[in-house]
Amino acid sequence: MTLEISPRRRVINFVMLSLSGVCTVLVIAVLFFILGYLFVHGARSLNWNFFTKLPKPAGETGGGMANAIVGSGKVLLLATVVGVPVGFLAGVYLAEYSGKTFAFVIRYVVDLLNGVPSIVIGIVGYALVVRPMHHYSTLAGGIALGIMMIPIAVRTTEEFLRAVPNSMREGAMALGATKAQTVFTVVVPAAASGLMSGMMLNLARVAGETAPLLFTALGNMFWSKGWLAPIATLPVMIYNYAIAPDEDLHQQAWAAGFVLLLLILVVNVTARMIIARGPASSRR
Repeated sequence: MTLEISPRRRVINFVMLSLSGVCTVLVIAVLFFILGYLFVHGARSLNWNFFTKLPKPAGETGGGMANAIVGSGKVLLLATVVGVPVGFLAGVYLAEYSGKTFAFVIRYVVDLLNGVPSIVIGIVGYALVVRPMHHYSTLAGGIALGIMMIPIAVRTTEEFLRAVPNSMREGAMALGATKAQTVFTVVVPAAASGLMSGMMLNLARVAGETAPLLFTALGNMFWSKGWLAPIATLPVMIYNYAIAPDEDLHQQAWAAGFVLLLLILVVNVTARMIIARGPASSRR
């Protein structure tokens, strides 16, 4: 027995399918437009000096952003050290140990923290770290970005741990494992690919933040040694160069924006690949 579809329903189906396709193309087109625009304006300024040389003084052409590239790496490394362990352990607690009422309160607070504007996080980092130390520093910038990473790390950890089947927990505890042993030797390894990809996406999310670094790391035209001195970062250098009057600085800002976007895109694609391979690898 076959059901005939009325012409009206066929038209509605065609229109909605067409709209969905158009919206999908628009979403993809926005990404390629941004990449293409940055490539056209910034790729011509990319050369070996951009990755190996320090910025030139005002009025001189050339130079590079080697210090900002290294500085962004240092700040993001410190942010990961600060934010990921706290968010991971809080997520483990929410997924495995907390009760319903307390977990609801914590999730609500985490969501509020995730919605706090980045400039407010920068002000908090300035008040908590910069003012007591009486100077800007890599440490202050890493802590500010680390605070921003905590709520995403919490929710990511909780979601991926909850996705692990309860049968794995029951099997481990039936063999005599304690609750902590079950969580950290069975549940966490089972969700490892998802946790790793979630942390990578978290890192990509804060990699382009500028406002917190303006209040904490500030910037530096030279190499920054250690963790207690101001340091150059790509987002701040892009901001400073973009508002400068020199056209050569504008071109370097475009180049830095292109490099930063490519790095974030690579991290996102890698994280998606890890997520896609996770279930398949767990079934082997």
